[in-house]
Amino acid sequence: MLEVIRDVLQEMPHATDAATIDRSSSDQAPTKLTPTEQESFRELISALGSDTLSASQLMERMGLVHRPHFRQFYLAPALEKGIIERTIPDKPNSPRQRYRVKK
Repeated sequence: MLEVIRDVLQEMPHATDAATIDRSSSDQAPTKLTPTEQESFRELISALGSDTLSASQLMERMGLVHRPHFRQFYLAPALEKGIIERTIPDKPNSPRQRYRVKK
């Protein structure tokens, strides 16, 4: 799992560079990331590590307290870009929902 995290982080250029995530296995074209998204993804991946955490646990590890901000600027973009995944994908609002780095 740590190798996956390392590989994802190595694929992400520094915050000042224009970045592209290449998802060769998907039908989507590569997506450009803004420097803000790059930094948000780095923080999120670093906080998750190889663990599977709830949104509350993840926010706590990241030192965030405002849930709407966390969902809008961290969680939703990372899910949309395929950086992380839900453990219960068919029930996104489940109280048992957890998140992990996508394998």
